[in-house]
Amino acid sequence: MPEVDVAIAGGGPVGLGLAIELGLRGVRVCVLERSTTLHRIPKGQNLTQRSGEHFRVWGVAEAVRAASPIPHDYGNAGVVAYGTLLGDYHYDWFKRAAVGAYYFAENERLPQYALEAVLRARAAELGSVEIRYGCTVTDARQTDGGVTLDYDGPDGPRTVAARFAVGCDGARSALRAAARIGLEVDAHDKRMALLVFRSTELHDLLGRFPGKTIYNILYPDLDGYWQFLGRVDLDGGWFYHAPVPPGTTADSFDFRAYLHRAIGAEFAIDFDHIGFWDLRISVAEAYRAGRVFIAGDAAHSHPPYGGYGVNTGLEDARNLGWKLAAVLQGWAGPGLLDSYEAERRAVFLSTSRDFIARMIRDDRAFVREHSPDTDRAGFEAAWRRRAAGGNADVTQFVPNYAGSPIVWGPDGARSGATGRHEATARPGHHLAPPPTDDALFDRLGPGFTLLSAGAPGGPDFSQAAGARGVPLSVLEVRAELRGHYGAAQVLVRPDHFVAWAGDTADGRAAAILDRAAGWPGADGP
Repeated sequence: MPEVDVAIAGGGPVGLGLAIELGLRGVRVCVLERSTTLHRIPKGQNLTQRSGEHFRVWGVAEAVRAASPIPHDYGNAGVVAYGTLLGDYHYDWFKRAAVGAYYFAENERLPQYALEAVLRARAAELGSVEIRYGCTVTDARQTDGGVTLDYDGPDGPRTVAARFAVGCDGARSALRAAARIGLEVDAHDKRMALLVFRSTELHDLLGRFPGKTIYNILYPDLDGYWQFLGRVDLDGGWFYHAPVPPGTTADSFDFRAYLHRAIGAEFAIDFDHIGFWDLRISVAEAYRAGRVFIAGDAAHSHPPYGGYGVNTGLEDARNLGWKLAAVLQGWAGPGLLDSYEAERRAVFLSTSRDFIARMIRDDRAFVREHSPDTDRAGFEAAWRRRAAGGNADVTQFVPNYAGSPIVWGPDGARSGATGRHEATARPGHHLAPPPTDDALFDRLGPGFTLLSAGAPGGPDFSQAAGARGVPLSVLEVRAELRGHYGAAQVLVRPDHFVAWAGDTADGRAAAILDRAAGWPGADGP
């Protein structure tokens, strides 16, 4: 028998989140993490309401809130400025609170290393999860019954045998390479600098933007690529991403002058870190090779535009976790694990195309076509149009599995990341909370949950679930939720996406459950 059920390469937020998701379901997990200490680079800070729902499920919501260096009541919105941050042209941007009513949690803001500390502590509380620090995966070998990972640890070369393995080990994933999964890369040939610094003077200068934590500065000469400034705390901690000339090093460039130009004023700066990265968008050609899966940056990577990265990775973990557990517990059909790639890769492709790459294209077109120096009136009219749609990257970001093979929805539906937030329970979409019952979230079961607003079909689903060993809870809810959800019955998946919705199953309860659990032969609606 394998040593563990699932071996995870990489103990960052995605690997730890997956370990916790599996551990809470009784799955034996071993995480191999290279770093013994937490880095201090404040990436992955902007966490969405959906990630807040994961934290509630994983039992870390209060700890995450307590670990944030920015008080929650300060705000977490952004600003877009033209030319300089202290110039004449700016508008509000990325107001995540605009979609708060559609989630069972609030958004959070804290550095990745602070989140990792919380997740490490939570994983350590679960008896079925083991984390081996100081371990670097070097190779993987698959058999019909499992996967063996080779790794270098503190005591030399070692192996761990598992039934499945998941690579959460970053954009240069060793496990992805071992599984011979290729990458599709959209290279922008752009060298970017990451500056981490302290400046209380900058905090004072930006007092004109109360409640703002992220700042995007459009500068014409940068051809649409971002100068992106963010708060780490309210005590003068900052990070800054911006393009720099090819070959730039920490000693060959005047970063103080670069920051002063972006802000529009001089101020004192103490640098903590100067690093570099190459701007590109990449996605794995597959998310699965036999018993090996990849998630997070190992499956997809992109510039930190819009804060999609870590949130997308955490959703990978949540999606894959219940499906691996279902297989290990014996109630999943052969198509369930394949649905991980079908759902999550489609969402990332849409995210990269319709949001990240589109942001670059839109900003490039704007700075090329409009300038206050040549046509102030035309520039200002175009700027007002931008400002009017400045929150679309939040309000229109709706990751969904409408075209998933395990969702009982309309023919021709497609999965992706674009759409409109609605309370209506739509197959393949995230379940929105009812307006007066936030506690519903905590009553959703760890398996499937059938919400029934006075409809008679609960016994049919219960009988079908019992015959197949599928975990199902039937939850009677108030009749008025029929109007809220647009259906008297809603079948909710373990990750809180809608598998099916309707007033009656019309004798199809078994077929609906079969499809949701990945069994073949379940005809569609």
